[in-house]
Amino acid sequence: MRLLDDTREVLTAWAPLDDEQDRLRRVYLEHMSRYPDAMSRECHPDHLTASAIIFSADHSRVLLTLHRIIKRWLQTGGHCEPDDATLAGAALREAREEGGIADLAIDPFPVLLSRHEVPSCGPIRPSHHLDVQFVAVAPPDAQHVMSEESDDLAWFGVDDLPDGTDQSVRELIAAARTRLRENP
Repeated sequence: MRLLDDTREVLTAWAPLDDEQDRLRRVYLEHMSRYPDAMSRECHPDHLTASAIIFSADHSRVLLTLHRIIKRWLQTGGHCEPDDATLAGAALREAREEGGIADLAIDPFPVLLSRHEVPSCGPIRPSHHLDVQFVAVAPPDAQHVMSEESDDLAWFGVDDLPDGTDQSVRELIAAARTRLRENP
């Protein structure tokens, strides 16, 4: 219950960038009001998830994972776990697990929200991840370690992303760059 309360507080206090982000924020809050298990992968067809775009210490590169199932370059992230106490903590745990960098610093406030369909998450179709996206920064000279959830893991220049990078990832990177300029 603590994670649900934290998420509700975070999203209530969060100042969305635009009307669409505010609409999503209200959708997420309504979902949490309707479903006590909204943070669990067992909540179908939709549930909240947490992700983080990892930047290099100088903010010039991002660490992306080639998702083993989706076969696209994405930010780190995934399902919240019962032991997660905070939403930012869930995003940080996922970033550490998928990126293999222990000493990440995470901004405790979301950067963006992204509601996206997922092809293999639960018995009901369509199903969606209601993703709350954060920005994390790696220490200088951080060495990443690929997890079994990825086909590949690599640093890319923020202006030199791999072909086929999803528009939602590009939007997340742009919003995170703005956040980092405002609050390094």
